[in-house]
Amino acid sequence: MSTEFFQFEADFIATLRCIPMIVRYKLDTCGIKLKLAHWHQISLPERDTLVTLPCFTPGEIQNYQNYLRELVFKYTGTYPSLLPTDPHPPWLDPTTLPKQLIEKVETIGAKIALEQWQDLTPLQRFVLVKLSLPSHENKNFPKAMAEFHLDPPTGLVITNE
Repeated sequence: MSTEFFQFEADFIATLRCIPMIVRYKLDTCGIKLKLAHWHQISLPERDTLVTLPCFTPGEIQNYQNYLRELVFKYTGTYPSLLPTDPHPPWLDPTTLPKQLIEKVETIGAKIALEQWQDLTPLQRFVLVKLSLPSHENKNFPKAMAEFHLDPPTGLVITNE
């Protein structure tokens, strides 16, 4: 997986004032809760490192977690909270559309077929899962759907077959 930014993130990528989805993906992968206040204390070159540092193999995941923990400690004097990681997150399962995603897609009158879900990268699936959570500000959900070439509102039915 390469460093990937999305069009819907374009307004903050130059300054990295918000945590981009690629970093959020890595946070979920390594089990660290990074507060936005902590992110803002980290220097731009260090934020860039968090964007580009690999976090996919067990060794990379451990290195990423260690690097980020020490980085937060350097700026705050405390370590970030560790969170349990899901060994089988929904974005790594191309065979099943997550229920909350189906519900969110229906609320905007769009559709997503299982074949479309399977064609997305794990990072794209992560984005849709995260943006479909009820606790998330969802203004970017329709933008992500459009960016991933998933039909905007059409009135067609969502299928999980």
